[in-house]
Amino acid sequence: MKHLRSGGTGNDFQLGLFSANSPGGLAMTKAPDRWSGSWDDNRALAVMADQAGIDFLLPIARFIGYGGETDFHGEILDPLSWQAGLLAVTEQIGVFATVHTAFNHPVVTAKALATNSQIGHGRAGINIVAGWNKPEYEMFGVDLPSEHDARYALAQEWWDIVQKTMTSDEPFDWHGEHYSLEHVLGKPKAYGGLPPVLNAGSSAQGREYAARNADFVFTVVGAPEDGAPIVESVTADARARGRETGAITLTHVVCRPTDAEAEEFLHYYADEQADWDGIDNAMRLQGLHAKTFTPEMLSTFRGRFAAGYGSAPLIGSPDTIAALIQRYADAGFAGITLSFMNYLDELPFFVEEVLPRLESRGLRGSRR
Repeated sequence: MKHLRSGGTGNDFQLGLFSANSPGGLAMTKAPDRWSGSWDDNRALAVMADQAGIDFLLPIARFIGYGGETDFHGEILDPLSWQAGLLAVTEQIGVFATVHTAFNHPVVTAKALATNSQIGHGRAGINIVAGWNKPEYEMFGVDLPSEHDARYALAQEWWDIVQKTMTSDEPFDWHGEHYSLEHVLGKPKAYGGLPPVLNAGSSAQGREYAARNADFVFTVVGAPEDGAPIVESVTADARARGRETGAITLTHVVCRPTDAEAEEFLHYYADEQADWDGIDNAMRLQGLHAKTFTPEMLSTFRGRFAAGYGSAPLIGSPDTIAALIQRYADAGFAGITLSFMNYLDELPFFVEEVLPRLESRGLRGSRR
């Protein structure tokens, strides 16, 4: 497995594909040629990415869509099932499962994750999310705590139980604030020990949680330079705890032979074909219940939501995109995730044109 490593230096800058288990990926678009999100296409993409040397696959977790014409995020393949299936058809690539702490029992999650680790011989990872989407909480009959501290207190106890279930050789009891469990024992164990851990958190509480628990924080930034202080803060916080935690951020990609062609395609799918009703619903919910985006981001990011759910843009020619990725490495990021309007159609050009440029810049060694 190409294990994720912390630190954005050397030739280990990591590249992952994000949100392919969702129709459209991260693009909130009505374009008829958008990503299908189907299992068959996900399977084909995973094999392609594995052979190309992409480092990891990361799904999004969602139970209710945002409405609009496309009902963006309304038809998500279950992350743990998706992880198991993709690990079975790939050989080297890491595959994460994104898991909500509020909706998934920790003992059941530990069992599923250990099973998937066995399938992938240690290539299974977990992306922990504390949750924020009030309609989803209502769907599960769970109250959404108004305070982020309360959400992360539950997430901490949840992860403590998952870890203990995956590592303890003897049955144990647990009596905490959120869970009361008797004679817990998890078998089988994960292949090679505990899995790599991401924590998707952009609030102060989320980043602090990552410093305590995760190998990497998966966090939203506006641009590489905006992210540099975040990387420095999370890294310092983790080291003060005797840990190493890196930072990864999310991007959307339009790579074409020229900058003008890339901008033209971006205009097509993220302006002419944008699902504006769904975009406005998503931004409203983010503003009410999440701290992923600051109020300033939300006021200016409507176009970015159309293009890639508020992620940072990588738009342009291979040379332009390689230079942009260099800025993320220079800011200290351990890696980035990539999303495309249509992954299968667009990834081959990125692999053939951008990856060699990253290797020539010393950001990545050959993965193929």
